[in-house]
Amino acid sequence: MKDLKKLVGILSEGNVYIQTHNYPDPDAIASAFGLQKLLEHFGISAKICYDGTAEKLSAQVMLNNFGIEMISVRELENMSETDKIVTVDSQKYNSNLTDLIGDEVACIDHHPTVIPCEYLYKDVRIVGACSSIIAEYFFDNGIIPDRNTASALVYGIKLDTADFSRGVTQFDVEMYAKLFPYADNELLDRMKINTMEFADLKAYGSAIENIRVFGNVGFAFIPFECPDALIAMISDFILALDIIEFSVIYAVRGDGFKFSVRSEIPEMHAGKIINRALTGIGSGGGHARMAGGFAVGSSLPSDETLRNHEIRRLFRNAIAEETQPACTV
Repeated sequence: MKDLKKLVGILSEGNVYIQTHNYPDPDAIASAFGLQKLLEHFGISAKICYDGTAEKLSAQVMLNNFGIEMISVRELENMSETDKIVTVDSQKYNSNLTDLIGDEVACIDHHPTVIPCEYLYKDVRIVGACSSIIAEYFFDNGIIPDRNTASALVYGIKLDTADFSRGVTQFDVEMYAKLFPYADNELLDRMKINTMEFADLKAYGSAIENIRVFGNVGFAFIPFECPDALIAMISDFILALDIIEFSVIYAVRGDGFKFSVRSEIPEMHAGKIINRALTGIGSGGGHARMAGGFAVGSSLPSDETLRNHEIRRLFRNAIAEETQPACTV
């Protein structure tokens, strides 16, 4: 339930941090930045923090153009147990959010809840972009976002919904329309150019080389680390193939593997299937059309061929259990 006054009251005293997921994409960055500016209106100073890296070029372009300052947890020296944390575009206990020493008192997110957590304030709504939720706080409270904030939120909405072609809701469209007059739309048009790095091609090439198709389900493994946002983009790319209606892409990540799943079939709920597949070896969840997760490396065979076979088996079984018996795998 949205109640800005309640949130402001909770955060009115003490140190406040706004935490994104570990590999922040434009929607996470825009949501955190928008909330930071909103809290400033009420005299609350908050720092944006994250673990991992903001590696994607679109994220770096965003930070540079809008003057957004994000602090890596490696640079946080003084956070204490009494400091307050608001998680945005993520939820506590998710595999892509590091549990920091501070107290997660609030959560604003647009993903389904995988592991329930009690917050003093919670606003979780299944919409296309978390940026849309932050935008509503501005307009519902009669606060006009400045040009940078409006532009960042527009950018977050556009990228997380793939220009209104993925997971978009009427709510996202309405918030975009309200933000549009206040945003620097010429700057946003320029930012759309050159958002792919040359190094990204290596990940695309590896996924194409390793793709395996079973019925309408496509699997691809990337044998090196790459940003979450890039894995998600490759998952979308594989899904665009005419014979594939469900894609599973996974890449090396630290001591395990990061997954991105996409689905075009209502009966094949991406979030539920990845949760089934990774239960016991990791965790996963998300929307009906897109989801993510992480598997612990030690829970899978060390041999790459056997590991890929096991991952395909787990997902094919999860799909069969979820669809019963409508699966075409």
